[in-house]
Amino acid sequence: MKQLKHLTLLIALFFAITSCTSTKTALFDHYSYQKTTELKVETSKLMNKAITSYSTHKEKVESLMLNIEKLSEYEKNKPNNEITFAMWKLLTNKEKNLLAGFFKRWETKGIVSKAFLEESKKQVLDALDLLIQYEIKKDRESKDALLDLINGNN
Repeated sequence: MKQLKHLTLLIALFFAITSCTSTKTALFDHYSYQKTTELKVETSKLMNKAITSYSTHKEKVESLMLNIEKLSEYEKNKPNNEITFAMWKLLTNKEKNLLAGFFKRWETKGIVSKAFLEESKKQVLDALDLLIQYEIKKDRESKDALLDLINGNN
């Protein structure tokens, strides 16, 4: 009878912990990690071209943004993945100062200054690094770093 009580208590504790939405985080996803890493490399290479005319790189920008949109849609539909999806929304928001905002400015100006490029590139690549680290670790520290960036840009 005592063992039954302990088993019942353990089961109740298990369900209490697993049902808490605040503790739920999507599990490591190799596809997300791989695609985010690939997109970071592509983003870096394409951003380097912003000191030349946007019109000569427009198709590459559109292709990169399409690939990001595809990954964002994938992330949106994973359970317990609100934080990662929020970060992708931030990166793709043309009104914010991250990736889509950078591309919008490049398109508007035609060419951006080297100084603007370097600062923007650092911010975008740091944001992608946070996403990559969060995907790898899924720990409190990487989650908090990502949330700080998301909340600081809203």
